[in-house]
Parts: sequence; structure tokens; C-alpha cells
Amino acid sequence: MEFVPTNIVEEMRGSHQLGIFLRVDTDPALHLWFGINDIPANFDSIDPTGTVYLGGGRLIGVPTLEILVNGTADSVEFTLSGLDPTTSAKMLDSLPPVRGAAVQMGLTTLDRYFQPMSSIIPIWTGTASHTGEVSPPVEEGDSPSITLSLAVVTGEATRSRGARSVWSSPHQKAISLTDKFCDGVSRLARGVQPVWPNFQGLP
Repeated sequence: MEFVPTNIVEEMRGSHQLGIFLRVDTDPALHLWFGINDIPANFDSIDPTGTVYLGGGRLIGVPTLEILVNGTADSVEFTLSGLDPTTSAKMLDSLPPVRGAAVQMGLTTLDRYFQPMSSIIPIWTGTASHTGEVSPPVEEGDSPSITLSLAVVTGEATRSRGARSVWSSPHQKAISLTDKFCDGVSRLARGVQPVWPNFQGLP
């Protein structure tokens, strides 16, 4: 069985409507797609029973997504712009805790009725880090608006687990409190000559 169904490949070769879907594995899970109406859909091999994906509006603020191979970490932000302060406050109040939740992004083509032509094809996976809220400057005569963002990381490092990139005693003790392997690194790095033991006189 193909990862991308044959009918989707054929559809993408011509003029087509693309549906981009975002799933955050919170409790309860957040299902969002970058379109107008709410539509039923399911993630292939991730959410086989399916659910209703909420329309998140126009495709704004979706960053370049990279698949890391032997990489340390990457961080991206998904944004929703142009929300009024009341709607923004309601969204933030209703959001379940997102830190550490799995985030999947997928896509499929839409038919002329804007319905998915297949299960959502997963293309990218990350881990939710935190949400953000920004209020851009308001010019005279304009209404205030809020931009909400969700930071997502990929790779081995997150904000709560720093990369151990140097041989230092604190980094080594983060692995094992009793490990003294790196206790002398800072002293030796300054050019101090170690005094080696003298075993003369031993049989």
C-alpha cells in the first residue's frame, strides 16, 4: 500500500484544493484544519476513528517544516492572527495543558465540496512546548487584535532538557549525581599541569 494514495497523487498533478490539518494530542485532543468550515476527517494510522476538525481560517503563519536526521533540535511556531481580545481570552482559557503533547501535521486534497479525498496523510511530527499571545500595535480607527501562537519542537532537545554539548561537571552530574568524571575539566582547561602519582619504590 502506497504512503500517498494513487488518487491523491493524480489529483496533485493538476489544479487542486489542498487541506492542511493539525492535531495536538492534549486531553481532550485539539483538531484544527486551515479552512473555513468544520469537516470530519481522520489521521491515517494515528486517529483511525476520526473526528471533526475545526476550521482555523486562512493559512497564516505555518512555518517551514523540516525533518531532522541526526539533528539536535528545531523549533517552529504555528500562529492564528486577527483574533479579537474576547475570542482570544476564551481560547486561552479553554486550552488544556499543551506542554509535552505530541503534534502531528498532515495533508490531503479536497474535492469540489471541500471534503477530504482520503485519510489525512501525516507528514510531520513534533512536541508542543508552550503557547504565546501577542497584541500588535493598533492604529487610530482600527480595532485591537490578538495573535496566538503554539511553539513546537522536534529532535532531541526541548526547553526543559538542555543539550549536553560540553564536558562539564554540572552536565555530567545531570546524568548521575555521583559521577565525578568531569570534576577536573575546568581546572585542566586553564592549562594547569596535573600532578601525576609517583609509584617509585613499589615492588
